[in-house]
Amino acid sequence: MSPEVQLSPLGILLAVVFAFSMSGLIWWMLKVPAPVSAEVAKARSSVSYFKRILVPTIGMPYSEKGIELACRLGHEQKAELVLIYVVEVPRTLPLNAALPEAESKAAEALDRAKEIVSLHGLEAVAHIERAREAGEGILRAAKDNHADAIVMGIRPRLTRAQDLLGRTTDILLRRAPCEVIVDKPA
Repeated sequence: MSPEVQLSPLGILLAVVFAFSMSGLIWWMLKVPAPVSAEVAKARSSVSYFKRILVPTIGMPYSEKGIELACRLGHEQKAELVLIYVVEVPRTLPLNAALPEAESKAAEALDRAKEIVSLHGLEAVAHIERAREAGEGILRAAKDNHADAIVMGIRPRLTRAQDLLGRTTDILLRRAPCEVIVDKPA
């Protein structure tokens, strides 16, 4: 006589869960990704190293659009955004001269910028830089913060043909220690 085997519902459930888990694991292991050329893989990975993105702002809609663009670029890799506002100090004053109106405007612009970044769930660090020229202040901030990229929005309406990009953008494109991404709204 053979002993009767009794199946328990818990044992059946565990066996089914185990079978589904193993089949899912085997499917995942055998699933081959679509082939990609080396050039495409290199282009895709080149954006993934943006861990710290510097974004200058002046509180205008086009510079805030640059912040939005930087957030989208850094979203996948959870990049840190370094937001700066450069207060241009006239050459007739010392760099540490009190400029309460300019500093107030800078604080307001940086508050709005931090709000845009927080909507994306990213980390933001905000600084007010003082420099004789905005381009020099942005370059110094990029070096000091070890920025992987600078993302900036430029004004949509150009005033003169020779001001194609503007003095600040020209300085950054020529001398920046990292990638520079310029956004000009339509």
